Amino acid sequence: MSYNVNTPEGTRDRLFAECRERRQVQQALTGLFRRRSYAEVITPEVEFYDLFLQSGNPMPQEAMLKIIDRSGKIMVMRPDSTTPIARVAATKLRSVPLPQRLYYDQTVFRSGREHRGGSSEIAQCGVELIGASGRKADLEMIALAVDCLRESGLERFHIELGHVGFFRELTARMDMSADAVERMRALIEGKNFAALGDLLEPYAGQSAARPLRRLSQLFGGAEVLDEAESLSGGSDALDYLRDLYAELKAAGYERYIRFDLGLVHQIDYYTGVVFRGYVEGAGDAVLSGGRYDKLVEAFGRPAQATGFAVDVDAVASCLPCADLPRLELLIHFGDGELARALAVVDARAPGTAELSPFRALESTLNLAREKGADMVLVLENGTERLVEV
Repeated sequence: MSYNVNTPEGTRDRLFAECRERRQVQQALTGLFRRRSYAEVITPEVEFYDLFLQSGNPMPQEAMLKIIDRSGKIMVMRPDSTTPIARVAATKLRSVPLPQRLYYDQTVFRSGREHRGGSSEIAQCGVELIGASGRKADLEMIALAVDCLRESGLERFHIELGHVGFFRELTARMDMSADAVERMRALIEGKNFAALGDLLEPYAGQSAARPLRRLSQLFGGAEVLDEAESLSGGSDALDYLRDLYAELKAAGYERYIRFDLGLVHQIDYYTGVVFRGYVEGAGDAVLSGGRYDKLVEAFGRPAQATGFAVDVDAVASCLPCADLPRLELLIHFGDGELARALAVVDARAPGTAELSPFRALESTLNLAREKGADMVLVLENGTERLVEV
């Protein structure tokens, strides 16, 4: 009888080269974080569901994988890393001076829509800069986001900047219900131009209707800021983005920076600059973050903060495929020769030599033929010889 054993929906096995590529990206990112003085924290894979209610986290509850513990309390598999780290910063690290630079390398778990093919396990590396506000902190984050993608080995990518303040400034000039504003936000975020136009039609006479109608199309180079300014009549948020861009340009980051003023996702969670990273070959953003100045305060410690997360597997999938090393040498060793055999393996490039588990030389030679090895090294009684396969 044969059994068809599958992995749960949203999960899958990763083998060989895919594992190497993931580790390569993780090592590149965490090495960069440490060089920039970020310290690692690891949070539990399981958290209380109430933690995310208390934080005001915008993730819908149906996206969280829930567990009931023995006492009947609702737990969730960690759906993001920012909220638990905010909890840690406000409690365990309360006596540590601000700002705190923290990084993580861990998996988050999310329940995707049924049969949509998304992953429920997302390997993320990210940073949180807690207790720092203003231009310098935002510049540090954006520059680090660019450097993360460069350090990972990517070349054709860009970071798109937005500012939630621009949307708020425009909607404050509209006589529109909160529900209508939320529907408009979702349409702008989804770049649903036709439905957005229909929604705004009854408000055509109001001063901010025209720039709001164009908001989902205001993406591209620095010229986007000029167009937005002419449409809106000026904005503090636009001035701030322009200032950031001038500093980033002076630091040599200009070629990686674009703008998307329609970045209004999770508008109540983010409080300032927001950004996403896109790579040629990836179907969606591989990096996402922004300023969230109210989250840490939800756990009892006022502290402004900003940060971002990198989808490790999404980045790894955009890298050139690396060939797995080819087995070249199989080592057949006799009694008392284990140390010498291991020394040979350790001295060679990883994956090019391995030990034979067989006592009979003929069995080792057959294994070498199956695996495509070129030679067998025989270590016996203090001697060594090479046997061509």
